[in-house]
Amino acid sequence: MQTERVGIREFRENLSGYLESSTPVAITRHGETIGFYVPTRRRPSEADLEALRRAGDRLSALIAASGASEEELVSDFKALREKRRAKC
Repeated sequence: MQTERVGIREFRENLSGYLESSTPVAITRHGETIGFYVPTRRRPSEADLEALRRAGDRLSALIAASGASEEELVSDFKALREKRRAKC
């Protein structure tokens, strides 16, 4: 992950933008790094969580309708992954 370097004055003036960003920032004073701002992962919104729940429910319904077992799906996934790795 790339770290952006900014002066302390610029960091202060544009603080709200840096708080919204997902890029770490090295804060400098006279060219010397004096600190870092490292954003944390944001909590997903309730709408995002609900969308994930609906997607999971739909996936479960599709799996059930296909008649495939969990073991068969995992086996197929592993086989496809190995096939793809062999091409590289």
